[in-house]
Amino acid sequence: MGGESMTHTAPRGGGTGTGPVGSRTGQRLSGLAVALGLVLFLGGFAWGAVVYRPYTVPTGSMTPTIDAGDRMLAQRVDGGDVRRGDVVVFKDATWGNVPMVKRVVAIGGDTVSCCQDGRLKVNGKEIDEPYLPKGEPAEITDFPTVTVPEGRLFLLGDERGSSLDSTAHLTDAASGTVARSAVDARVDSVVWPMKGMLERPTGFEPLGALSSPGPLRTIAALVIAGAVLVLGGGAYGPIAKRAGAARARRANAEPASAR
Repeated sequence: MGGESMTHTAPRGGGTGTGPVGSRTGQRLSGLAVALGLVLFLGGFAWGAVVYRPYTVPTGSMTPTIDAGDRMLAQRVDGGDVRRGDVVVFKDATWGNVPMVKRVVAIGGDTVSCCQDGRLKVNGKEIDEPYLPKGEPAEITDFPTVTVPEGRLFLLGDERGSSLDSTAHLTDAASGTVARSAVDARVDSVVWPMKGMLERPTGFEPLGALSSPGPLRTIAALVIAGAVLVLGGGAYGPIAKRAGAARARRANAEPASAR
């Protein structure tokens, strides 16, 4: 007695299955990439929020390094870590008790004066200041030699003609200097418009070591790497689905087997 035997074959690569798309290993790697990416992305932002503070400069006293309206990131530092050449954010009651941004040109124990050959002189050495506006002298008017008391800082704006800095407070009890403890942060970068990291002024290097840049580049790298991993891991599912659909179309286009 004859009969028909029927066989059922599973659909080839791209059938309409309801299971997850892609190989199990691919799915695991995709999930791992997304998880690691989130850790790096969120961790980078959290680290940045702890280390840095955003500021906006309201005046042009630091032009051309920082223009009026520029947005910058300043690393929270202890005043004891400030060195010559640093651009710092500080608050001092004598200066109006509002956040101000100036450049440290001398620290406790230094002598500072201006101008000899149009240049600032610290501890008897003429300082090369390439951050000043081109063609402008180190100071519009001369000021006498000031000996900076220990634990204090002498600060100037990069736009010396319009900056209300230490030279405007020379008659104060502290000869225009500011206590290290008044410093809240050290400017690391101008982020809008994007000017990048502030260069450390090598003109002060013969007088002592300069400060090192903060971890901003590392933080940015972590955030970018995290974003790439999240996007890459999240894209695995759609890519695998398209690849499966393409394989299915190719399989359906093959000529039927002879029976």
